[in-house]
Amino acid sequence: MQQLILASSSPRRRELLAQIIPDFLIVPSDFAEVQAGASAAETALAFAEGKARDVFSRYPQNIVLGADTVVALDGRQFGKPVSKEDAARMLRALSGRTHAVYTGVCLLSCDYFLHDVVKTLVTFRVLTEETIRSYIRSGSPMDKAGAYGIQDGMLVSSYSGSYTNVIGLPVERVRSMLKEVHLC
Repeated sequence: MQQLILASSSPRRRELLAQIIPDFLIVPSDFAEVQAGASAAETALAFAEGKARDVFSRYPQNIVLGADTVVALDGRQFGKPVSKEDAARMLRALSGRTHAVYTGVCLLSCDYFLHDVVKTLVTFRVLTEETIRSYIRSGSPMDKAGAYGIQDGMLVSSYSGSYTNVIGLPVERVRSMLKEVHLC
């Protein structure tokens, strides 16, 4: 029997996938996230596919789910911050503005290849410098696209679309993909 593998070490993606299907393995991908000139949606999808293909190349008898999230504002893409200063730069740019969050998902096996991109619009509160500094001191922004987690509750004033997409895995879309291949 084929085993579902999540090609990610993200604890948030693991928790979200467990809401859909209780039994899966975790195998982080070694895929190098390097792409220039693509839109945020194209980047998220390419990285999700790259992660899924990387893990599938090592576990071809299984089903692999890859995902990647990109935050976009004014044509700029924000991945995970590389430093506290980078996180502060991102948070300042997002402050008081509406941006898009794209998560690419890819479900891959020897029998099928399903992929999609989900978009959610997120509006930030106006952030003070003290709020930004405090949030960075918490450590929360350092492993998240756009340097924030919607689940942290202190930065976002509203959103339109999938909440779980912003966390890193659009549960509604992944559930429908898994149903399509009879995994849930």
